[in-house]
Amino acid sequence: MSRTPSEAAQRAAELREQLEYHNHRYYVLDAPEITDAEYDALFRELQALEAAHPELDDPNSPTRRVGGAPAEGFATYRHRLPMMSLDNAMTLEEWREFAARAAKALV
Repeated sequence: MSRTPSEAAQRAAELREQLEYHNHRYYVLDAPEITDAEYDALFRELQALEAAHPELDDPNSPTRRVGGAPAEGFATYRHRLPMMSLDNAMTLEEWREFAARAAKALV
């Protein structure tokens, strides 16, 4: 569906607000209201919208954020092997690409 610039901006703002809300529920309150799949769908919709409308670029967008502030009370831990992320691999091809990157990093 093609959106006008104002419709795209409005939808991007809605998605960012929803994602911020759900991030807080999940990471801070440990009380999610939606499934991971539902969250991922919102996130991917925002990614697609930002890719289709570069004028909506926002350095504070949830799509640009790497992580939040660490919770207090936990000691720092160094992993012996790098922690790898599937980065929400949704297809077999995306999983294969992840597996290839992981294998290369561990050699």
